[in-house]
Amino acid sequence: MRGTRLRVATSCAAGIAVAGIVLAGCAASAPVPVPQTSVRADGATSVRFTASGDIAERTQSAAVLDQVASIRPDLHLALGDLSYGTPGSEAAWCDFVTSRVGEGVPFELLAGNHESDGRNGNIDDFSDCLPNQLPGLVGTYGRQYFVDVPRVNPLVRFIMISPGLKYPDRRWSYSAGSARYRWTARAIDGARSAGIPWVVTGMHKPCLSVGRYPCDPGADLLNLLVAKRVDLVLSGHEHLYARSKQLALGESCPDLEPESYSSACVSDSDSDLTHGAGTVMAIVGTGGVALRDVNPSDPEAGYFAAWSGLNLDPSHGNLDVRVTEDTLTAGFVPVAGGSFTDSFTIDARVP
Repeated sequence: MRGTRLRVATSCAAGIAVAGIVLAGCAASAPVPVPQTSVRADGATSVRFTASGDIAERTQSAAVLDQVASIRPDLHLALGDLSYGTPGSEAAWCDFVTSRVGEGVPFELLAGNHESDGRNGNIDDFSDCLPNQLPGLVGTYGRQYFVDVPRVNPLVRFIMISPGLKYPDRRWSYSAGSARYRWTARAIDGARSAGIPWVVTGMHKPCLSVGRYPCDPGADLLNLLVAKRVDLVLSGHEHLYARSKQLALGESCPDLEPESYSSACVSDSDSDLTHGAGTVMAIVGTGGVALRDVNPSDPEAGYFAAWSGLNLDPSHGNLDVRVTEDTLTAGFVPVAGGSFTDSFTIDARVP
């Protein structure tokens, strides 16, 4: 039996609850999280999660989901563009997922453009059949929410947002000063104030890329995430894998400009990184749908440390991430038929 669904909806996009305190600037009452069975014991010393987007229902999709089951993570982040099916077939795709990952794994959803606008199903219906299973979620599951894991003495805050997606009401903007921009900033600041060691943000569409798409989320949001030194930003949308160098703003890099490259915005270019020194961005659009080419001549290619696509070591798979109080260690794990790997570590013990 699937877990009880958690849908915490609110008409107040500017206010959130952090550590039981409602932040100001919200006309409506803050969302109240519904307690659920915890994914792991409170006070855990590590959290392991996997992530991938652009899944579909193909042989490669099944292999990626089987890999999740074999890894046995504490949670999986599905980074949008879920089934590529027809409206009304959401439950069948959910069954496809749970028959492989199991009923008890928190398979946490985030909308992509294929289900935010309803063309390949509706994110609300996907959220009904693959409900949130993490306690303490704040926001609207599947669209914009954050959750701390574990709930007591958390090690990581996951902030999931929908920049550049078109919903039935409108296209969601995260431009500077907008309600959703402020919500995101407060979610990040709330994690820092609460002493949560790691902040991971997920959004379906990336801004920097070596694929085919422009920066739909907008430069304002890109610079917000980098200015606040979010540790890891995950996305899909591009049907490939690409991992950035560690990026940071400063005197020589006052902001990042999409469709260009500045070496001054790179704080570290190898795979041994320092906590707080910048932001790593990973595109993991390798969940099963057909892969696309990497464009090594993309103007933003200088920001990336590793990539794989249809024309360069094509591999489906998941990003496998472990966090402790002191380290975040991540590696791309290919499924059978692929050989590409990538790994990096962010260390909080480095002075």
